[in-house]
Amino acid sequence: MKTIGKSIVKSMTALLIFMLLCGVIYTGIVTLAAQIAFPYQSNGSIITVDESTYGSELIGQDFTGEGYLWGRMMKVDTFTYVASDGSALMYAGPLNLSPVSSQYAAVVAARVSEIKDADANADSASIPADLITCSGSGLDPYISVQAAEYQVERIARVRGISADAVEQIIRAHTVSKLFGFVGEDVVNVLKVNLALDGISQ
Repeated sequence: MKTIGKSIVKSMTALLIFMLLCGVIYTGIVTLAAQIAFPYQSNGSIITVDESTYGSELIGQDFTGEGYLWGRMMKVDTFTYVASDGSALMYAGPLNLSPVSSQYAAVVAARVSEIKDADANADSASIPADLITCSGSGLDPYISVQAAEYQVERIARVRGISADAVEQIIRAHTVSKLFGFVGEDVVNVLKVNLALDGISQ
């Protein structure tokens, strides 16, 4: 019994030590370092202009207006979560459908139809894949440069501006490959749409 008791004491002591090291000390050091070195990123990369908050660079938003750059498809849920005042909170996530299922095919077909409805000149055969598919998280804030350029003519026509002006805004908010060779160049959808609305960031 004494041996069992000693083992329990040692186990509990080790548990408490590692809880303190990993759950408090390590977490505190990492949080403090992040706040000092990367305060903007560690606080969510929130875009705020003139005391108005427009969203995070890291979280996708569902833009559907014809004069805006569209991002990837989102499975939006406004029923699961509510705010303290009872108002609905938007939540988005992945579709979790098999890419070979009939349900997924229907979702893609519906998205293609939306794109065609927004732009009668759109060529459904050349729509970039990321405009008609959902990302793994369902919250991807970026699209490919190809997907952004595909929408230039529609945005320019609806807003009554030149295609060159839209392309300049897209280029200004294009993020290059990591280290110059990892991944691909991508475009931040929220930043482009804020710039289209004349909101300087």
